[in-house]
Amino acid sequence: MKRYSAILLLSAFIFSFQDCQPNQHQEGERLYKKNCANCHMENGEGLNALIPPLTDTVFLLKNREKLPCILRYGLKDSIVVNGIAYSEEMKGVPALTDIHITNILNYINHTWGGDQKPFQLEEVQQLLDKCKQKGQF
Repeated sequence: MKRYSAILLLSAFIFSFQDCQPNQHQEGERLYKKNCANCHMENGEGLNALIPPLTDTVFLLKNREKLPCILRYGLKDSIVVNGIAYSEEMKGVPALTDIHITNILNYINHTWGGDQKPFQLEEVQQLLDKCKQKGQF
């Protein structure tokens, strides 16, 4: 009887611990709201002609390799999103970890990016290394 109770207690602990693991999209949403929504708005629509929207799936897809670097290091170049040119400098967030960047990008893609494949941590790390080596940022 004691053995059965111990197994039951251990099982309950394991199942309850699994519920405490963060959902990647919830973590990405939390990080997005903290680091990005102030400029890009909670709905990802941006701010008129100053801040580009994050809802342009074509831009997200065509610039997939640049997105991790833009989050970490910012963007000084002009970009065109939905046919509108944006030249306002975007400050990077160097304090974001590679995992944070992965979660934010997956939240953006899941929320506004259509059916794009999710970012994997290894992909984000490779892309960050690539832009750092090129000295782009």
